[in-house]
Amino acid sequence: MRDVVMNPVVFFLIKCVCVYLSGIGFGLIVNLPHKALNIAGFNALLGWLVYYIIITTWGGLGSANFFGGLCIGVVSVMIARWKKMPSILFDVPGLVPLVPGGQAYNTIKSFAMGNYSAAFGYLSEVIWIAGSIALGFIVAELVNKIRIKVARDLRRLRRSKNM
Repeated sequence: MRDVVMNPVVFFLIKCVCVYLSGIGFGLIVNLPHKALNIAGFNALLGWLVYYIIITTWGGLGSANFFGGLCIGVVSVMIARWKKMPSILFDVPGLVPLVPGGQAYNTIKSFAMGNYSAAFGYLSEVIWIAGSIALGFIVAELVNKIRIKVARDLRRLRRSKNM
């Protein structure tokens, strides 16, 4: 039987579709409003694309998850203002592709099999990834607060020049 080799572009597009559907699917599980599902899927895709680009160019697992979380956090707040909805509706489904589920599974499996050195290796990866994503969200909140403050100061400056 011969091996089927898939075109890398087609494989990448399949990954993108699956990431988009995972965002929508998780949104359905947590009862997201139907008018927010499509945007939540695109937010998941955008965060994963940032992750994917960084992981394939720089190769850092922590930095890729940090910037993916940062992108999801910043875009979620902007979408929430645009749609007049809470930003958490777009944060949670956006995180689904970044969650270290495989490493968490391997951690539990290694503990159950008695392979403690591998289990602690996987556990450190889970903690590193989760911490990077959380730090990305913290920085996203900071970026959004700075963006709001700068916009407010610019409006005040324009008003004072017009008077």
